[in-house]
Amino acid sequence: MNKLKLRISYADTDQMGMVYYANYLKYFERGRTELLREVGVNYKELEAKGFYLPVLSAECKYISPAKYDDVIIVETKIQEVTAASITCYYEVKLGEKILVIGKTKHPFVNKDLKPMRIPKDIKEVLEKHLEK
Repeated sequence: MNKLKLRISYADTDQMGMVYYANYLKYFERGRTELLREVGVNYKELEAKGFYLPVLSAECKYISPAKYDDVIIVETKIQEVTAASITCYYEVKLGEKILVIGKTKHPFVNKDLKPMRIPKDIKEVLEKHLEK
């Protein structure tokens, strides 16, 4: 699991002073990128090898809002690894309070969006860090 600490900027909030709902997907992406980097799978290196990880699906459940200047933690886990995709699970917290939960699914594809199997060495690394 990766824990990414973020301070909410004014630009991330809406007129009510709460984080605009779509920004949580950006926080998910940042958490996912850091998790992959932490386990040794670098997005930039994957792309250099011809692999891309678009978002196939995204789910987000909003429980309580974050506000300007809050310091949140985005916890990211690898929830599922298949032959050609990964699913990540997220919890956004303020202290111990869960604000948002979600998940995203990402197929491995080439530049033409053709599905590709996850290379064996990368799959082994991802499976090693699998959490349910």
